[in-house]
Amino acid sequence: MITALHNLTIISGGSITAGKAVLIEGSQIKAIVDETAIPQDAEKKDLNGAYVAPGFIDLQIYGSGGKLFAGKPEVDALKRMEDDLLNQGTTGFFATIGTNTNDIVEKGIAAAKEYRKTARGNFWGVHLEGPYLNAAKKGAHPANLIKKAALAEVKSWVEQADGVITMITIAPELQDQEVINYLHAQGIIISSGHSNATYEQGKSFLNKPIPAVTHLFNAMPQMHHREPGYIPAIFEEKPYASIVADGNHVDWPMIRLAKRELGDKLFLITDAVTAATEGTYQHRLEGDKYVMPDGTLSGSSLTMLKAVQNCVEKVGIGLAEAVNMASLYPSQLASKTKKGKIEAGFDADLIIFNKQYETLATILQGNYLTKAL
Repeated sequence: MITALHNLTIISGGSITAGKAVLIEGSQIKAIVDETAIPQDAEKKDLNGAYVAPGFIDLQIYGSGGKLFAGKPEVDALKRMEDDLLNQGTTGFFATIGTNTNDIVEKGIAAAKEYRKTARGNFWGVHLEGPYLNAAKKGAHPANLIKKAALAEVKSWVEQADGVITMITIAPELQDQEVINYLHAQGIIISSGHSNATYEQGKSFLNKPIPAVTHLFNAMPQMHHREPGYIPAIFEEKPYASIVADGNHVDWPMIRLAKRELGDKLFLITDAVTAATEGTYQHRLEGDKYVMPDGTLSGSSLTMLKAVQNCVEKVGIGLAEAVNMASLYPSQLASKTKKGKIEAGFDADLIIFNKQYETLATILQGNYLTKAL
């Protein structure tokens, strides 16, 4: 059976197209055709002029709906996150665990392996943000739990994970090359974050082999005219770099600057958390951001669609390019070659939203999901 989505505006690959229909067969996009060329036997879905974009991909999110996976890593927390994100049009995500005890990390690995058996399809793995960071740029991460990576421990976690660890944020300037080489050989995305790297250090490891930077501008040395620091190295080497577009983590002019410098390597994450009153990370909602008990900024309340809206309305990025930042570019970093575009042969992972940036429905692997899951 072919499903035809029509009366819509397609946002994909940096362009906005009207007057076409999206044909879906099974879990894939079969074709993009003129409205007049919809097969007669297709099941038609009239989208009443809504936008259709590739499903969003969030490579850094900690919890949702009062269940903080990063603090209490349980299967139920992953289920809550997956369901909530599908409601929001996010069709791929990395559940993230910040710097914590070995016990929490290993429980997170075990929960992720268990949940992988029954996941609906948008849970892609675990992002470990720490504990191998630089305490000088700890942010909300507890200094007493930050440490240098030991190859034996890293191997133990990777072997336990059986492929469920998909990304890790480290401070590369403090790690032994053998650890970086091992992680790279395992196909795990290595991202530099909570780093105090110098300009020279950044030039030495970005894309050699480290392909990514975690939450640009946050928890890293700032630029100075006599000590350029890490950021100019990022701008020159142009790794993939995530950014939190909430106006709290980074102000709008700085996102404009990053976009000018990094182009199609800058991508959106939510860095979203949820309220928690126990464990290492006790997040409290303060306005539209989360803070630790001492007031340290600790996470956002963003959705990916809100981040797209902010990029359009606050930063001045075109809608089609903002959608790329939320879908195509993170899918490229994650090596998901059939995600992030609305084209024949790509997976039918889609978000449908209106001009008020409200999610109307999500399509995951060809299955049409309304917001009422």
